[in-house]
Amino acid sequence: MRVTRIRTYPLTVPIGDLQRTSQGSFGTIPILIVVVETDAGISGVGEALARYSPKAYAELVNGSLAPKVVGRNPFDADGIWQAMYRSLSGKAGGVLIESIAAIDIALWDIMGKATGQPVHRLLGGMGRARIRAYASSIPWTDDADASRWVERCLAWGFREIKVKIGAPVEASIARARLVREVAGADILLSADSNWIFDVDDALRVGRALADLGYIWYEEPIVPEDVEGYRWLRDRLPLRLAAGESEFTAQGAAPLLTSRALGLIQPDVARSGGISETRKIATLAHALHVPYAPHVGASGAVCAAASLQLAAAMPNFMTFECMIFPNPLRDELLVEPVGMMDSLVDGQLAVPDRPGIGAELDMAVVERWMER
Repeated sequence: MRVTRIRTYPLTVPIGDLQRTSQGSFGTIPILIVVVETDAGISGVGEALARYSPKAYAELVNGSLAPKVVGRNPFDADGIWQAMYRSLSGKAGGVLIESIAAIDIALWDIMGKATGQPVHRLLGGMGRARIRAYASSIPWTDDADASRWVERCLAWGFREIKVKIGAPVEASIARARLVREVAGADILLSADSNWIFDVDDALRVGRALADLGYIWYEEPIVPEDVEGYRWLRDRLPLRLAAGESEFTAQGAAPLLTSRALGLIQPDVARSGGISETRKIATLAHALHVPYAPHVGASGAVCAAASLQLAAAMPNFMTFECMIFPNPLRDELLVEPVGMMDSLVDGQLAVPDRPGIGAELDMAVVERWMER
């Protein structure tokens, strides 16, 4: 079996003011979808996080990466990954690794379909049919709106909820306290500041979160400040979580080996696809650090691939289930996966179909494609 063609679909959908963080409001969801075709008549689908220009990602895939993939056996996924990485001298991150992610996910989808197995079994598997999930995220908005979101999450059946927090410190602490009061004592809570604080303010917020029984504190400071994370870790009785801003296992290694993190959160549509994200999760497992996939402002293919990794990794902790409406997640697939309305006892079903379990609805793809 050989790859014969790669088709690219840059997609952008407006979502209004629903995804509000400490860094501002993100009014669109932009992603790149790729379809990798083979001479065996089997195709695979993948997704790249493409926050600023999906068409630029498509051009990179079409012009630089596709020639490294066409003609190769999809089962040589690691070799193909390295060939794509070296196509830009092996020194680039960002757009390159995110674009590689889309192709890599599609290759794993092909391998699963060719063998008749879901990807989580190809990865070794843990025999999980369902996985823990948390609601993500209560937006950084006014108190009344935040309270309504918490109540919705409880009504949907979530037992774990993440809340966005931001500056100033006092406002973050007040929001964390409000969410605890509305959610009650039995709900597992976590907080994400999207690296709005310096270490001193992050420490103040972290102590308050610990007092309120929060289970993790996500990206309190900028991702590259490894020493800052370690400084906070030494002073807080609370898991620090990060990793969504890392692209490779090599990039994630300093955070993990420094013992600064209590939870690693790579994003399969950013961290080089299934091949590289598995390496990050495996490195974390070797260092006794749990893994929780980051999904965030992505599409349904990212969610499907993340579910497969969650089912397969021995150190999996909990899955990020997005709660705000997003047509590229809610409508992109013929049979949606990982949706909050499918929760049972706070858990989501793992797709058991061959591949990643994602079949594109091409009418929806065409509707949101950038021309």
